[in-house]
Amino acid sequence: MSSRKYSQELVDGPNQAASRSMLRGVGFTSEDFTKPFVGIASTGAKVTPCNMHINKLSEIVEDSINNSGGKGVLFNTITVSDGISMGTQGMKYSLVSREVIADSIETVVGCLGYDGLIAIGGCDKNMPGCLIGMARLDRPSIFIYGGSIKPSNENTDYVTVSEKVGEFSKGEINEDQLIHYEKISVEGPGSCGGMYTANTMASAVEALGMSLPGSSSQDAVSKSKKDDCVSAGEAIMNLLESDIKPSDIMTREAFENAITVVIALGGSTNAVLHLLAIAHSIDVELELDDFTKIGKKTPVLADLKPFGSHYMSELNANGGIQPLMKLLLDKGLLHGDCLTVTGKTLSQNLENVTPYEKKNIIRDFDNPIKENSHLRIMYGNLAVDGAVAKITGKEGTSFEGNARVFNSEEEGVEAILSNSINDGDVIVIRYEGPKGGPGMREMLKPTSAIMGLGLGDKVGFITDGRFSGGTHGFVVGHISPEAAEGGNIALVENGDTILIDAENDQLILKVEDKVLDERRSNWTNPIKTPKKGVLAKYAKSVKSASLGATTD
Repeated sequence: MSSRKYSQELVDGPNQAASRSMLRGVGFTSEDFTKPFVGIASTGAKVTPCNMHINKLSEIVEDSINNSGGKGVLFNTITVSDGISMGTQGMKYSLVSREVIADSIETVVGCLGYDGLIAIGGCDKNMPGCLIGMARLDRPSIFIYGGSIKPSNENTDYVTVSEKVGEFSKGEINEDQLIHYEKISVEGPGSCGGMYTANTMASAVEALGMSLPGSSSQDAVSKSKKDDCVSAGEAIMNLLESDIKPSDIMTREAFENAITVVIALGGSTNAVLHLLAIAHSIDVELELDDFTKIGKKTPVLADLKPFGSHYMSELNANGGIQPLMKLLLDKGLLHGDCLTVTGKTLSQNLENVTPYEKKNIIRDFDNPIKENSHLRIMYGNLAVDGAVAKITGKEGTSFEGNARVFNSEEEGVEAILSNSINDGDVIVIRYEGPKGGPGMREMLKPTSAIMGLGLGDKVGFITDGRFSGGTHGFVVGHISPEAAEGGNIALVENGDTILIDAENDQLILKVEDKVLDERRSNWTNPIKTPKKGVLAKYAKSVKSASLGATTD
């Protein structure tokens, strides 16, 4: 099998002289036309700290490919910032960006005949966007994580600031104190430092076998991250020579490994959405209930934020996720024969990994944070097609209360910050699903306000939107069918009794069927979907959150 499977069509022979002339214009030499072309998809941009350093990392990758016998070609795709747009209309574009990233990578690589692909991502949607693009193309590929930011000197981060807004609203801190945390909590490059969505997905990608060992936990500003980029050139050439493609790596068993690692780390609910979407793109059958099956036998072992005490940089200093994966493998919870981008199996990669020296971040199996998964897939008359909860047990495992209904995130936030939410309320924020948003906004702003007000164990929260990885509390999202599709969440009225039962994985609206039927007969969708632009296109094509909110 030629390692120039695609580029030879583009540049070989007299008929392709015009194509070669264009490439000579950007610096190609005659010798370069004999080498495999490797696209380097950079999500570098100065719009967010997560990605502000990634173009420099991409240049290291380009050099490593060229030094390993390939021809690296650097191009950019987009990134947005959940953290900056959180709680605004701009957040509607966040999940959409996953699709734009995937589409743009597929477009460039497919058009320009690159034989292989290395993608480098930082912020939340970068990882799944890049992996979906890789899956569609199915050419030898490697993902490199841009790395995690370190916490401030006061052990604070972005989520800290979000929760301090609630404390300010309650009068526990003044505006000067709030601004102090604002100024010191995010310094320099790197993705949010807890086991939020970026670090969750980076860990999932490593467990899938699509990044080099250690990539997921490295600090953004570190020698190890630069070394990760240097190693990528030789690794991609090995994949090209062996014709090892994403479809060889991202098997059903590999996805089971990723789910297991996400649960053990106490990862973000967004992992459910994204892993379903990636699996769909590579034609692997994966469904919501798989998370339940794996979750029954997988404990939460990591004492990491948001509900724990530690940051990813601390775990990295203690060995990263490799010793955790070795621990899970030894317990029979991982498939060791899965192929990875090293060209070796997972078991081979982990063979010489030593255990953690300190047990303060990753617990032993006999002392877990939680004996089974914190990610709960719930069903019931409020979630006929499923919902995703993130319940650690700290706030309990069951909550019943009276509905407080809001038709947008803004309405809900206003009520929370005005101190009009009472103990025992179940906050319902709807019309924020994939179609209804459109875009399925994250609810970090309202959930952080709840925690800052000290209501984390006193109120419930349900939505057809989704949650930031920084969210914690008694929360249920991804409710399907969503309100805009006529799901029963659209029929909830103030004062209705709602049961969130994480023991039996049920989400129940305690209203008689005949009453719901009457409400449905009078229901009309109050949301006006955009008529033009990317959000309009997204609303027309996006599928249910229970299917990963895919668009193809």
